[in-house]
Amino acid sequence: MMEESWKLFYTFGILVFGLAAQWAAVKSDGGSLSCGFPAIYNFGDSNSDTGGISAAFTEIPPPNGETFFGHPAGRACDGRLIIDFIAENLQLPYLSAYLDSVGTNFRHGANFATGGSSIRPPGYSPFNLGVQISQFIQFKARTTALYNQLSLSRRIPVTISNLPRPAEFSQALYTFDIGQNDLAHGFQVTTENQVRASIPNIIGQLSQAIHLLYKEGARFFWVHNTGPLGCLPYNVLHDKSKPGILDKNGCVKPLNEVAMEFNRQLKDKISRLRTQLPFAKFTYVDVYSAKYGLISSAKTLGYVDPVNFCCGSFYGNHINCGKKAIVNGTVYGDPCNHPSRHISWDGIHYSQAANMWVADRILNGSLSDPPVPIQDACHHQRNM
Repeated sequence: MMEESWKLFYTFGILVFGLAAQWAAVKSDGGSLSCGFPAIYNFGDSNSDTGGISAAFTEIPPPNGETFFGHPAGRACDGRLIIDFIAENLQLPYLSAYLDSVGTNFRHGANFATGGSSIRPPGYSPFNLGVQISQFIQFKARTTALYNQLSLSRRIPVTISNLPRPAEFSQALYTFDIGQNDLAHGFQVTTENQVRASIPNIIGQLSQAIHLLYKEGARFFWVHNTGPLGCLPYNVLHDKSKPGILDKNGCVKPLNEVAMEFNRQLKDKISRLRTQLPFAKFTYVDVYSAKYGLISSAKTLGYVDPVNFCCGSFYGNHINCGKKAIVNGTVYGDPCNHPSRHISWDGIHYSQAANMWVADRILNGSLSDPPVPIQDACHHQRNM
């Protein structure tokens, strides 16, 4: 009898374990098993910051946010970022910034990205990737401890209803969009050769961060490579006077070449991580190709010249988006009338229209390794 009971318990345990491993068994439109991620935890810079740097320092001013939110929303953009389209695609709320203390809800994830952040210090921001990972570990530990304290209660107090469930940390999607500022800052303070030489260390520190998250139970990673740094209007305007430095699409060749080398090494590192962390699922996302494709096809797609941006000015007078200046009777800093016709919002960051275009091309998996849509990123390969 005891032996039969033990066998029954063992069989039940195997069944529960199997069900847990298939927690995402929901059919997607394509007929494959969709992962049903309960949360997103994002790490990055201003390309995916939804309010962190704005909460930590000075609020990002209008007209940022005007196209979609109708007011500043902590984003260096006229509207939504790629991370917002990721949330929409996964049918999750927009991510609250971890550093924001008012009106935040972390029930379905948190955003640790902050504008100016880099993978390694020093850089433009004190919130480098190491700090962001430490913030996540503390967030997870405190959330878990709070639930443990209330484990004997059958009712979840209102005070923690906006926090994730501890079991969901291992079921969440962990997204990365960071590295651009490591290269940009390097080009400003060192030589091109020194920037190239620094790439292995930068990638190594990203790998260490992923190892720490894996140790904390993270299993599903969606990693963006870095975009074409040499196509940002800020860099084009700074370097265009140098003979032979621009490519056929008007982008600064040395900057893009270094960005592509960064991406090559990042892809190799992700491949090695798949072996080192066997229970993790990694999706490497070629954002560079999507963004460069957009820039090279700008005219055909109905955009203005990619070097033109909507808000702020770098034409002889550096006026940040949201600021104005009058020089010899000319007003600088007024935003354009049609942001949706611009790829660049402020000379450094992409417009909502551009972010939407890029998101449409990366979220279906056509530019990913392995080529799976984001809803299926908990699988090694597409289920046919």
